[in-house]
Amino acid sequence: MVTYLARGDVALSVTMTSISTLLAPLVTPFLTLWLAGAYMPVSATALALSIVKMVLLPVVLGLVVRLAAPRLVSAVLPALPWVSVLAISLIVAIVVAGSRDKIAQAGLLVLLAVILHNTLGYLLGYLTGKLTGQPPAVARTMCIEVGMQNSGLAATLAAAHLSPLAALPGAVFSVWHNLSGAVVAFLARRADQRAA
Repeated sequence: MVTYLARGDVALSVTMTSISTLLAPLVTPFLTLWLAGAYMPVSATALALSIVKMVLLPVVLGLVVRLAAPRLVSAVLPALPWVSVLAISLIVAIVVAGSRDKIAQAGLLVLLAVILHNTLGYLLGYLTGKLTGQPPAVARTMCIEVGMQNSGLAATLAAAHLSPLAALPGAVFSVWHNLSGAVVAFLARRADQRAA
């Protein structure tokens, strides 16, 4: 949605998201084990199974339902973005409620880390697009795809496999990246107006 609002390459955005979704059950456990395994016990198998249940299974079921009942899907399609927003909001609310005392202690530090992570992601994606000579729409798409990660998945995995406190950055990011994504889309559209 943000790529569309920013007048980016929507087909590229869908492709990048699809590839990262398919790779998530393999790459996420590997990276978690590699980066955090020395500091805490991490079960790569349990992480991979959780991702399959939370990400791949719903995608496959969605494709099956779309093929089996296209009229039903067409009827409910307009409501699905709102269902998605509601689901992410519920995940964030649960994580925040479970960590409310810790948020008061570490909230500002977590917010600053999330803002820095998000900003660096946007910059890395955009600069990679520019340095490789991509058209503006592709550079915007790369900016958004790298800057906006799956925070709902991060919060859910952290709460299930680590602790409610570990889920806090993902929950904060769920809120923050929607705000920053709107700003990126606004700035992209503004740039288009100036260039016209």
